[in-house]
Amino acid sequence: MTKIETDVVVIGAGPVGENVADRAVRGGLEAVIVEAELVGGECSYWACMPSKALLRPGAALRAAQAVEGVTGGVLDPAAVLKRRDGFAANWNDSGQVQWLDSAGISLVRGRGRVAGERRVIVEGEDGETEIVARHAVVIATGSEARIPDIPGLRAAKPWTSREVTSAQTIPRRLAVLGGGVVAVEAATMFADLGSQVTLLSRSPLLRSLEPFAGEAVRDALRARGVTVREDASAAEVTRHDDGSVRILLDGGEEILADEVAVAMGRAPRVRGIGVDDLLGDHGLDVDDTLRVAGTEWLYAVGDAAGRVLLTHQGKYEARAAGDAIAARAKGEPVDDAPWGRHVATADHAAVPQVVFTDPEVASAGLTAAEAEKRGMRIRVVDYDLSHVAGAGLIADDYAGRARAVVDEDRGVLVGLTLVGPGVGEQIHAATIAIAGEVPLARLWHAVPSYPTLSEFWLRLLEEYGL
Repeated sequence: MTKIETDVVVIGAGPVGENVADRAVRGGLEAVIVEAELVGGECSYWACMPSKALLRPGAALRAAQAVEGVTGGVLDPAAVLKRRDGFAANWNDSGQVQWLDSAGISLVRGRGRVAGERRVIVEGEDGETEIVARHAVVIATGSEARIPDIPGLRAAKPWTSREVTSAQTIPRRLAVLGGGVVAVEAATMFADLGSQVTLLSRSPLLRSLEPFAGEAVRDALRARGVTVREDASAAEVTRHDDGSVRILLDGGEEILADEVAVAMGRAPRVRGIGVDDLLGDHGLDVDDTLRVAGTEWLYAVGDAAGRVLLTHQGKYEARAAGDAIAARAKGEPVDDAPWGRHVATADHAAVPQVVFTDPEVASAGLTAAEAEKRGMRIRVVDYDLSHVAGAGLIADDYAGRARAVVDEDRGVLVGLTLVGPGVGEQIHAATIAIAGEVPLARLWHAVPSYPTLSEFWLRLLEEYGL
């Protein structure tokens, strides 16, 4: 058995694990990162990057066609898939490995498991490697698609987000099980590429967001020919000998498809790696410095911690954890007060998200329901985005909506949801306002440029009474 000693061991070389290791190295420590698959992780090859590469051509075409004077235009599915392959680096991680080397991070390939305090065993193709950490072990193993216990579903070999984003052919008929972000984005991209899509959800779409967001996406999908069911629960799935799939719904209705995609949530990939006795309800329980409860040396970041299953938020956690590990290793003070350098406070109050559907959905902070559940005295302010002069320049028939959630006791914004073309590029201003707890009276002095869509900020504040 090969033996290595280092300061920090990170299990998982996705973008979250890479960020932990990078921050630790920047803080003067040595780091070894362990990866069983491709360096770069889920986001690089089977999620964020390839999915957005598949979604962007349809969005660009619709944006062009929404302006008078632009005619024609079609998507070339083969060209779209080829472009996607480029963004997924053709599923070759040599570029990511080169980055690790340039950042001074050592790579050990294989499946890592925690075998004791500060001790990791890696099972690789050439045997086992033991890595001992002088300071910390970090779990950054990401998550995997949940496959519900629907009779016949596993045997039918369904697509998960991996197959959706790496598909090499476009099915004539695609059934999507689920109503969350992955489900609606899959429905959007394959409808763009020519599939006859049926979206089967047991509840309203995008139910974790403001209700009007899911309603807008549902209506737009239906208008583009997607069959959307928000009351559909699959009772049985069968893959026929000819390759087709039959989905039997509760109540006896049958849906036929060529492929079925499952998008019904994700589970942290943390079982069987030596930390099962530390698992909580949603992953490994951690404090705001991302240190696992009851330990002094074990950390979990990203989906493994189960706090917020979004790549950008996991990378934020990774930066906090890497800096905290370096500070503790050198005996320096740890700034673990809310909004301190070594904590991931934004996980609780200022999480941004973009859903790349048509229309786009963007949110930051809390929904009205979440704010009320936390006991806040709130005021909700809605505004029709089409009334902004800049909206008409983006699309002749621009349709969109904004909702601000204001904490009345503090006079600050705690949530914003936007629905409409191009709103994803607008949301970071809200993230700043929420994280910075900028008083609305001061925010009124942040003058938006004319004529841009960002003028909705002024209109929201005027609606509020400023």
